[in-house]
Parts: sequence; structure tokens; C-alpha cells
Amino acid sequence: MSGINLLLIDDEVGFIETMAKRLGRRGFVVHQASSAESGFQVLAREAVQVVVLDVRMPGIDGLTALEVIKRDHPAVEVILLTGHASLEACTTGMDRGAFDYLLKPASLEELIYKVEDAARRGALWSDDGSTRSSDRGGAGR
Repeated sequence: MSGINLLLIDDEVGFIETMAKRLGRRGFVVHQASSAESGFQVLAREAVQVVVLDVRMPGIDGLTALEVIKRDHPAVEVILLTGHASLEACTTGMDRGAFDYLLKPASLEELIYKVEDAARRGALWSDDGSTRSSDRGGAGR
């Protein structure tokens, strides 16, 4: 499943640049943002299907950003990233509408699998924001 429009939001610029290059080679359309605020700007102008979002960032943290994304763009699926193995943050994120989560450092193959799975689920949304399938659970649920 290639051509997925993906947004990486992480304050570790080196990480998102490397991942963007690797994912781009695999056929993904990758946008980058080093803060939640710049991520919101990308979401306002691009047809993003999946966001990969770091939980711990300066300024607006990932859990707060998740709430804004799900409120303003309910069909966009969000995968949380954490390098801090915070099960509590990931559980909270899942309760707030995240599709799933990954622990850093995640393998490229694992990230691709979750992004493709999230994009498939996002495709179930109809134009009015309701689902076409009763199964809205993520891989981590």
C-alpha cells in the first residue's frame, strides 16, 4: 500500500529527516514537522491520512496535539511514538483516539505496517465523519 500521505511530528529533527527519506523511498508521501504547532499547519493545507506523533515534545505535547488533531481532523489516524516506554501516556493516548503506539526506536518495517494499517482504517471514514465499519479498534486495542 503505497502513496499514503503521512505526517511525522517529532522535535528530533534528525529522526524525522531520516524516517522521511526512508519512507519516501518506499512510496509514502511524507511531510515533516518539528512541533505540534507546525504539524497543525501541515494538516490545514495537506490531505494527510496518518500522523506519526511523538508523545514528549516541548510546547504542545503529543497527547494535547492528539486531542486537537482528532477534534479538527477526525478521519486522520494518529500513531503515537515514545522513547520513554510510558505505558500510561500510551494508554491515555489510546483512550483519546490514537490508532496505536510504537516505542522508539521502532523498526522501519514495524512503522510501515502500522501506518498502512492506520491508513486502511482511516479509509473507512465516510464524508460525514461516521464509520462504514463497526470495527474501529486499532492494532493495539
